[in-house]
Amino acid sequence: MAKIAYTLHVNGEDHEVYAEPNLTLLEVVRDELRLTGAKEGCGTGDCGACTMHLDGENVTSCLVLGVEAQGRDVLTIEGLAQDGKLHPLQQAFIDHGALQCGFCIPGMILSGVALLERNPHPTREEIRQGIAGNLCRCTGYTKIVDAIEAVATGVAH
Repeated sequence: MAKIAYTLHVNGEDHEVYAEPNLTLLEVVRDELRLTGAKEGCGTGDCGACTMHLDGENVTSCLVLGVEAQGRDVLTIEGLAQDGKLHPLQQAFIDHGALQCGFCIPGMILSGVALLERNPHPTREEIRQGIAGNLCRCTGYTKIVDAIEAVATGVAH
């Protein structure tokens, strides 16, 4: 398939992309832009490992074509930290030991951020619902819920 040129606005910066139009947003971000935080777990939108924000909303980037993101704001885990300082939720995941292998964590954190932007003070049940699209095989989710709750209640460092 012939490559096409387009511009993606990722993590606050414009990137010129020259890629096949059938590549997913995940493939373009990982392979063309070399931002490898999001992972392909299932390729069917079921696991959440590839979660990114598109115009502030969670998307499973394995199901979105890269060209579909043209003219829209894309946020990956790499764009969450600002001025060398981790986002409060990133820090809370560290502080609460909410990481194991790390494969699902970028998507889990972005889902947590989206939840907190919609609902700054969710209950534990609302947190569980907010991350329901993200699967983790290493934890029982308790520490992940604790980390999100700590940010929501202002207890995070």
